[in-house]
Amino acid sequence: MDSHFNPEGMLKYGARISLLTAILTLIAFVTAVCTPPLSGPFCKGDCFSYPYTDIISRFPRDYYWMIPAIVSSFSFLAMMAAVHVATPREQKHFSLTGFGFAVISAMILSTDYFIQLSFIQPVLLAGETEGIASLSQYNPHGIFIILEELGFIAMNIALFCLYPVFRGALKPGRGLRIVLLTGFLLMIISFAAVLFAFGMNREYRFEVIIISITWLELIIAGFLLGKYFTREAGQVKE
Repeated sequence: MDSHFNPEGMLKYGARISLLTAILTLIAFVTAVCTPPLSGPFCKGDCFSYPYTDIISRFPRDYYWMIPAIVSSFSFLAMMAAVHVATPREQKHFSLTGFGFAVISAMILSTDYFIQLSFIQPVLLAGETEGIASLSQYNPHGIFIILEELGFIAMNIALFCLYPVFRGALKPGRGLRIVLLTGFLLMIISFAAVLFAFGMNREYRFEVIIISITWLELIIAGFLLGKYFTREAGQVKE
């Protein structure tokens, strides 16, 4: 180990990045709820339909939430790295697996959102509408939705990999394990339920569910990890 390694500084960093992740995710979640796309099974009126070329008026209003979502995916990755560094040697294979899934999740989600922000609007303004329907977030069974599902499944699995890391830990570790297990079970149950009810025609139903489950889990876990890191840093200082 590096002789200049500062465990207290690392733990304080873990506390800060965990709290930042929770706050950024909360901002993204609230903003997304306030700006749902006007299409798909949950749309009640004035809905956009295929080929989704008349959505220019909704930019940037319907895309604001993607900015904190991108930053949140990066801070989530940093949080998972901090957890891995702080994890005892005998449990690092769990935290490393979680970090690997976090990398997958961050890459998928940040790419998915950045394409929406940087590609969709310019090509619509230029009149280059060919193939736009498959990429648009307004397409309830398009590539955007599929990538979101995959990205949040990977995020959920990444968080669940931390469950054995906090085995035997006192508060807030115990509460954290409950949150991680609950989120993982809800993901499996919801996917099975949506698949059973709608088959391959699930549109964005599961996407909405998995985002809600995983972001709520990440918000709670971020605050609990912040508390955990702060407590550990205090013990090291003593």
